[in-house]
Amino acid sequence: MEQFYTEDSIKTLDWREHIRKRPGMYIGKLGDGSSPDDGIYVLIKEVMDNSIDEFMMGYGKEIILQISEKEVRVRDFGRGIPLGKLLDVASKMNTGAKYDSKTFQKSVGLNGVGIKAVNALSTHFTITSFRDSRFKRISFSEGNLITEEPEQPTSERNGTEVIFHPDEKMFGHFHFIPEYIEAMVRNYTYLNSGLTIRFNEQVFISKNGLLDLLTDNLAEPPLYPIIHLKGEDIELAITHNTEYGEDYYSFVNGQHTTQGGTHLQAFKEAYVKTIREFYKKDFEASDIRGSIVAAISVRIQEPVFESQTKTKLGSKDMWDGGPSVSKYVTDFLKTHLDNYLHKHPETADILLKKILENEKERKAISGVQKLARERARKASLHNKKLRDCRIHLTDNDERRLDTTLFITEGDSASGSITKSRDVNTQAVFSLKGKPLNTYGLTKKIVYENEEFNLLQAALNIEEGIENLRYNNIVIATDADVDGMHIRLLMITFFLQFFPELVKKGHLYILQTPLFRVRNKSKTIYCYDEKEKETALKELGKNAEITRFKGLGEISPDEFKHFIGKDIRLEPVRLRKEDIIHELLEFYMGKNTTERQDFIIENLKIEEDIIEEDVIEEI
Repeated sequence: MEQFYTEDSIKTLDWREHIRKRPGMYIGKLGDGSSPDDGIYVLIKEVMDNSIDEFMMGYGKEIILQISEKEVRVRDFGRGIPLGKLLDVASKMNTGAKYDSKTFQKSVGLNGVGIKAVNALSTHFTITSFRDSRFKRISFSEGNLITEEPEQPTSERNGTEVIFHPDEKMFGHFHFIPEYIEAMVRNYTYLNSGLTIRFNEQVFISKNGLLDLLTDNLAEPPLYPIIHLKGEDIELAITHNTEYGEDYYSFVNGQHTTQGGTHLQAFKEAYVKTIREFYKKDFEASDIRGSIVAAISVRIQEPVFESQTKTKLGSKDMWDGGPSVSKYVTDFLKTHLDNYLHKHPETADILLKKILENEKERKAISGVQKLARERARKASLHNKKLRDCRIHLTDNDERRLDTTLFITEGDSASGSITKSRDVNTQAVFSLKGKPLNTYGLTKKIVYENEEFNLLQAALNIEEGIENLRYNNIVIATDADVDGMHIRLLMITFFLQFFPELVKKGHLYILQTPLFRVRNKSKTIYCYDEKEKETALKELGKNAEITRFKGLGEISPDEFKHFIGKDIRLEPVRLRKEDIIHELLEFYMGKNTTERQDFIIENLKIEEDIIEEDVIEEI
């Protein structure tokens, strides 16, 4: 059919329509709350950022964040938005005070866009400004004005209140995970000493900035006391632990840049350079940074981020006419870290010992590593284990946060997912049988074991997770004993050698339905017994019930429902108190009666398929 390109083909969307049609441009991805970078958390952040900017400018030392069911309330005690401009600030694009650098210097918000995105993507959005003994309140729905109350007198303290309910037509049956919000709140307090945030019934405040951040995120004592360095526009906290990999927390103007950027890259390079010069030895960068845990925060005028969600810094300079980010960070580290190590020789000795240990292990596996890299390169040319997608996390594409690698077991399961996936953003890696239990093994096994080596290459994480190719790593196994065992083995692999993938919220378990309930007019997929009973009440007791025993039994046409926009993912999360080696020892170490009892009580499978010989195998 011929497509006509005429004047009628040209569309002009108003701001509400554009945000709702292209939400990825404003909040990254939608999501249902399973991932810390899902859009519902970005909505909270956009409102909180405005309140943080007020605090940074010296107004309002307290912020209240309340979340009840699916409604969010943020109240700050800053200056309050000028009442006559409240409607414009909430509903006119490119309107805000952030364009006036004298009013907001080194702020988080830049373009006056965030609050409009929250407005357009909420079924209910109410903004109230309290200013100079008067207040004004305006309400919207999906960005459309509902009520605009006239100015009235008030005894309330100055500030702004925003109440919103994310639109379930956009976000589906979303849910907030309190741990994700708590992590966001803690980061705000670490970066703004003296700020108090009340999140529901909890009170958060930090006196020591990034020192508190590392202390709170380390489950075990570090190898040496945390090095804490502060300058006018930079703050650093550095230590090492015993885990594999490199763990970084980076921030710009109070914004958590989860994808790093020029400031983090500058830190990594400057740290290596400073350490080499201090010890007067040309160590490998990987040996110097292996097992590092570090946080960096910089303040920049007019920062340039790579997207509205501000997860990666693109700025080259600290401020107009000032030094480059690289030079500023390098000069600071060269002076202050060098001085610190000279003044604390005991720390310098421990650090040197750790570098030498990393060097020794690297050299021990270098031969295997070289062969493994070559094997991975050859396999990538005709790799039947990986069915890749077109877009990756490292691409400059608004869909990059949706990029997913499914790790599956068996040909039938991988075949079903492969046929039903979105080839743009979803890739599949097929396991052959049960993977090796890696608990207690060294990283040499990652290169010696062909499956692990190819998986590492597919993820592109050999040199760290900065160039990770997929945002979501999803373990997709059957809901039986073997499937549960494979899940444990894969989680063990990631915790043992790439713990930062778990800590940064990239690892998930795919939830697939256990039952299909249908009659002649409707089909309902159920993920547990409770959902099955609810479906039977709706469709009638005579409805047909199918029990799925494996992923391979689900046809590709049906699988599209389970890995599309309604995908259910269970995040693999570590709590602050979780110590990785103790977790692995309990689940994957020497078999004990206590562990067997725990597994039997907690496996979400039918009792009749739990057999003693299978439990003994686990």
